[in-house]
Amino acid sequence: MRVVIVGAGQAGAALAAKLRALGHAGEIVMLGDEPAPPYQRPPLSKGYLLGEMGEDRLWLRAPEFWAETRVELRLGQAVSAIDPVSKSVTVGGEVLAYDHLALTTGSTPRRLPAAIGGALAGVYTVRTLADVDAMRAEFGAGRRVIIVGGGYIGLEAAAVASKLGLDVTVLEMAPRILQRVAAPETSDYVRALHQAHGVKVLDSTGLDRLVGDDRVTGALLKDGRTLPADFVIVGVGITPNTQLAETAGLAIDNGIATDELGRTSDAFIWSAGDCASFPWKGGRIRLESVGNAIDQAETVAANILGAGSPYQAKPWFWSDQFDLKLQIAGLNTGYDRIVARKGEGDAVSFWYFRGADLLAVDAMNDSRAYMVGKRLIEMGRSPAPEMIEAAPDLKALLKG
Repeated sequence: MRVVIVGAGQAGAALAAKLRALGHAGEIVMLGDEPAPPYQRPPLSKGYLLGEMGEDRLWLRAPEFWAETRVELRLGQAVSAIDPVSKSVTVGGEVLAYDHLALTTGSTPRRLPAAIGGALAGVYTVRTLADVDAMRAEFGAGRRVIIVGGGYIGLEAAAVASKLGLDVTVLEMAPRILQRVAAPETSDYVRALHQAHGVKVLDSTGLDRLVGDDRVTGALLKDGRTLPADFVIVGVGITPNTQLAETAGLAIDNGIATDELGRTSDAFIWSAGDCASFPWKGGRIRLESVGNAIDQAETVAANILGAGSPYQAKPWFWSDQFDLKLQIAGLNTGYDRIVARKGEGDAVSFWYFRGADLLAVDAMNDSRAYMVGKRLIEMGRSPAPEMIEAAPDLKALLKG
């Protein structure tokens, strides 16, 4: 049985490795459109951009791993079409047959429209190794950078730029940074951290357009102000890469729609990672995280081999900014109450409740709160809010 994997990122690599670990002896072909072997993306906007990590430390596996496990890794080869009828993909001039196909095509950063300066030189996004390599030379002390978007990617890039001595301004159109993903308490904590390091955070600030002839020289704001800039980083979210699946006639619903097993609307095509949406508590979600990419891909690998195991998502995320390690467990959608708990030193955690149900935890430099909160959520256990505030030892909540 030949399994073809389209996409050589975190999910694709996890899927291929899991197939072998589970004893699949047939062919595995993994196709990646980037020239680099499968690598970690989170360090791109942190350690790699800072120069603290070399490219080889980004690799998910040593190069010899793929040969030793008989995974045919084809790099720099983009798939142009899927034919579900003949069960084949077209890559380059070759038609490659499959018995099962896994789409781990990931996502693409949203860019600013060319009409408002998005195509000017000096305007970057952060997603791939090539993206970061292209912008690294811009990070000289004293230079001015504007970050468009106050989400995690933009704030991580802002923290790196500040550490390297740049003049940093973050533009956020919403009333506060992290508004889409975090409570006001977390936004306030992170904003204060950035401001303490000299980052200018402009909430409720709309961008009219970037200015410059061939290269960006600044940003014209909706309120009429013009801010100078030597370069710009855009961090306004990502979109799932669904083009191949859509053209092949697969169902699309906030990504490539899969069932609880990870199977698409075609019985022989599967999907996992940023590009895939799946059933969740009576609805459908798509998670953009390393943990989801690995766990979902490994579940799909097992199900390709006949396990029939529903994917049980356990959402968790993290972000590193300056000396802050922000760890997040659960999904906070629909919360109506926040409980704050002070930890040791500058540590603090915010616990999201909907009624009496614990939904999520944001832990700032508080690994214990994160681990306990994550475990409680996975167990389906919701302590009373006052217990979180008053418990001398959070671990005691796991025994109640």
